[in-house]
Amino acid sequence: MNQNSLKGIIVPMITPLNDVDTLDIDGLEKLIEHILAGGVSGLFILGTTGEFSSLSYRLRYEIIERVCKIVNGRIPVLVGITDTAIVESINIADKAAASGANAVVAAPPYYFSTGQPELVEYFDKLVNKLPLPLFLYNMPTHTKIVFEPQTVKKIAENKNVIGLKDSSGNAVYFSLLQHAMKDNTRFSLFVGPEEITAELVLLGADGGVNGGANMFPKLYVDLYNAAKARNFTEIEKLQEKVLQISSGIYTVGKFGSSYMKGLKCALSVMGICNDFMAEPFHRFRKEEREKITQCLKMLDLPMPKF
Repeated sequence: MNQNSLKGIIVPMITPLNDVDTLDIDGLEKLIEHILAGGVSGLFILGTTGEFSSLSYRLRYEIIERVCKIVNGRIPVLVGITDTAIVESINIADKAAASGANAVVAAPPYYFSTGQPELVEYFDKLVNKLPLPLFLYNMPTHTKIVFEPQTVKKIAENKNVIGLKDSSGNAVYFSLLQHAMKDNTRFSLFVGPEEITAELVLLGADGGVNGGANMFPKLYVDLYNAAKARNFTEIEKLQEKVLQISSGIYTVGKFGSSYMKGLKCALSVMGICNDFMAEPFHRFRKEEREKITQCLKMLDLPMPKF
């Protein structure tokens, strides 16, 4: 993968499971083919949406191997290597490289809070031991740490650091990051929250890493293309669908896990894959599942046929 070559919609893929340590292999194959049919630019596995922190290392390695084999070079595969132990991050990266992945993605180590100078030192050590290019991952709600713009600038002096995914939902932060990185033409900036992807692409973001593209990849690709073309009529129409998904499917349930539960439940209702959740979470029960079914009907978007 050439540096700064990745633009558009990257899908942070869910991990289809049959139980806590068994992949739904049939569902995985269906999901990948469904996503690729939508014209996306890349696949990001073992991220937040992929429930990486709840999965065994054995299962993570299996996912990497199977996904790379199924994709077979058709689009770039990015592998999440976030971990509390730098040795494990390197091990996962080595597995990703051996399996044919194109890049890796890492958020700051979670649990202990690190200072910005420590982040720079940590990533300097990590990047120099990685066999693949690295995307930074700003996810402050889960890591308790924000990559300050000057920290990103410093880390990205290493040419193997090729971009950042920002899931903060903070448009001011993203703008400051764009300003800090404006002279680094090989560095890509992607936005996580789909609700503001079109807005930030209009302002120069390279694309979105949008969970909803697991369900409706073409919708998010079309939205990105409309934003790049500055087609505001089309943006308004597509953005309405994105907000319907966000306010409907992601808000069924009462807890912070509602986004992932809603996403997995919707994919199950659509006949794509199992909706088993890795512990400590559980899948939606009958009442929530019926709400998700109604939300999907109200969206009136094309459904996959298997």
